[in-house]
Amino acid sequence: MNHSYHMLVENSIYFGGAKDVQDMIEQEGVEVVVDLREEAEGCAYPKPGVVWIQVPLGDEAEEPQAELFKQAIAHVVGAHKEGKKVAFHCGGGKGRTGAVAVGTLMELEMANSLEEAEQKAKAIRPIISVKPAQWEALQSIYKK
Repeated sequence: MNHSYHMLVENSIYFGGAKDVQDMIEQEGVEVVVDLREEAEGCAYPKPGVVWIQVPLGDEAEEPQAELFKQAIAHVVGAHKEGKKVAFHCGGGKGRTGAVAVGTLMELEMANSLEEAEQKAKAIRPIISVKPAQWEALQSIYKK
């Protein structure tokens, strides 16, 4: 199947950009959408029965956003642990999405370090580019 979103955890957790939400819902049966866009005014593809959760992360935020990243990661991991198919996305699926992918891999103990989690996430979705402020937020959440 040719699509621009990716699967972080097999048949459970999907990630991409806002334009991918419709395909993730229709093709993968996603039940929970965690929208990381501060600028969002609604779900990128509203559909009855699909839960939309917005965690308003700024793409170019200067202030620390560790608490918001923690919330986003908790929503993704929580839905996954409840057996739901979950997707998360920002605008383009690079920065905010990349940071949440790294944190999700850490929470699910699928990586032993932030660096390993970032490598795994980039191996799945090569366009990931975690920005310095986003990296700092992750480092504050996952202190050694």
